[in-house]
Amino acid sequence: MKPPESCENPGHGDPINMTEPTGTRPFSPFEWMLSLRYLRARRKEGFISVIAGFSFLGIVLGVATLIIVMAVMNGFRGELLDKILGLNGHLLIQPLEKPLTDWEEVSARISAVKGVKLAAPIVEGQALASSPFNAGGVLVRGIRLKDLEGLRSVINNIRQGSLGGFDDEQGVAIGRRLADQLSLRSGDNITLVAPRGAVTPMGTTPRIKVYKVAAVFEIGMSEYDGAMVFMPLKEAQAYFNRSGDVTAIEVYTDDPDKVVQYRKVVQEAAQRPIFLIDWRQRNATFFNALQVERNVMFLILTLIVLVAALNIVSGLIMLVKDKGQDIAILRTMGATQGAIMRVFLITGAAIGVVGTFFGFLLGVVVCLNIESIRQFMSWLTNTELFSPELYFLSHLPAKMDTGETTAVVLMALILSLLATLYPSWRAARLDPVEALRYE
Repeated sequence: MKPPESCENPGHGDPINMTEPTGTRPFSPFEWMLSLRYLRARRKEGFISVIAGFSFLGIVLGVATLIIVMAVMNGFRGELLDKILGLNGHLLIQPLEKPLTDWEEVSARISAVKGVKLAAPIVEGQALASSPFNAGGVLVRGIRLKDLEGLRSVINNIRQGSLGGFDDEQGVAIGRRLADQLSLRSGDNITLVAPRGAVTPMGTTPRIKVYKVAAVFEIGMSEYDGAMVFMPLKEAQAYFNRSGDVTAIEVYTDDPDKVVQYRKVVQEAAQRPIFLIDWRQRNATFFNALQVERNVMFLILTLIVLVAALNIVSGLIMLVKDKGQDIAILRTMGATQGAIMRVFLITGAAIGVVGTFFGFLLGVVVCLNIESIRQFMSWLTNTELFSPELYFLSHLPAKMDTGETTAVVLMALILSLLATLYPSWRAARLDPVEALRYE
């Protein structure tokens, strides 16, 4: 404590004003030393130390869980978006008023639009795929080889066979999960049964045809790998009785997020009545549900951090009660209310800051090794923790977003700091006379 700067001058009769003690400067080494001593509770204060430990663990687990869950949700959405947009067009053109018999001219004009990577005419229909071993429903998509080569998610993931001569031969490409389900390999035969075949006097008969499996692909999304069959466009037109026209034209752009900007120019380039629908409209329900789930998970997991912050409050209040005599002695020795408040502020904030730091490290480590951890846990429990049939993807993705991670860390730090304010204020307002009287 600073001594009085002056006293009454004995050589002169004029008294000089006394200066009030100003205490130590804010956040001085003395305050840090005292705060750290309070963090290391002695044996008789063991219960307070336990509360501080649980507060620390709560902050660590809360921050780590928030980072991990948000990263997995982002990864899940990103992977699904890549798979969906890698196979389906960003814009889907369907005919109005008359069939798409002029599909070649329309697709050529749309392909010339700046920003359009591919305009692929397709014929789609449902069928039953069967083999001597099993059967299942599939979606057959007729497409030209040059357009199929533009789908990198398919062409880069051929696991068996090849697409050479795809347009000329009566071969089909099927997904890996469908091949496993039907016990087929490249070169085997697959039977496709369409409900609408030839029209006879007895009614419409199913169309049954055997095709050779030219290639087996694996996109990594179970919905496509288990139910998608690619067929040459001309063969699909004949198979589904659509000679001369197509079902739709899939348009792929440079940037799916700017698809709204392409709607008008694509509609003008078509030069005929068309119905346009973009990928956001086609998948609105699915991605809206993901967004709602993501927001709800964030709110629920924030409660973990909030509970840990409330533990800091209770721990500090008990520490203030236990240290009442120490506070009174410090006040009588000249410690200011601000110094006492800062001591307990540092004590509580240290738990929050260190806990947030370790929670951040734990979250990053888990996110970087999430798939290895999943495989280990699956092996340990002998169960499939991330079933492709339920979650569509064949692996557990995690994609950390810098902005979200920063927001989680800042939120934890702010909650921890706010939790220390009331107990610190209580300590600073403690009356030293009352504290010493009842000791």
